Amino acid sequence: MAELVLRELLEAEGLGEEVVVDSAGTTAWEVGNPADPRTLEVLRRHGHVHPSHALHRARAFERRWFAELDLVLAADHGHYSTLRRLAPTPQDKAKVRMLRSFDAAGLAEAEQEMADPWYGDDADFERTYAEVVPAARGVVEHVRRELDR
Repeated sequence: MAELVLRELLEAEGLGEEVVVDSAGTTAWEVGNPADPRTLEVLRRHGHVHPSHALHRARAFERRWFAELDLVLAADHGHYSTLRRLAPTPQDKAKVRMLRSFDAAGLAEAEQEMADPWYGDDADFERTYAEVVPAARGVVEHVRRELDR
């Protein structure tokens, strides 16, 4: 969900050609699976309709990617810890941030974790969407500053 929302926001702000947005999990459990239909339904209800959404396939994060990345976003503290353990250098470790740390509400560290909606119902996916959007907007502002725009 975050990948798709962030990509759309960056494109809307004219930054889509300059920034690559991708996603991957920290385990191989879901590798090859499409986006959860409940995620796609929430996105559709909120006006995010793009043919690429149906093409999304899960992948597992690879530590060698750190060399190519400027920012690595984690949804929860478990992902954050795993990604920091995978980071080969202190500089790569510093690239790992909690997605919700970019929320303009200035959430405390304990509030930055997103609950996984997988085992929940539609309301859980809506809550995730409500958490993703302000965080993604904050990422766009961060990228704009980094690109000096």
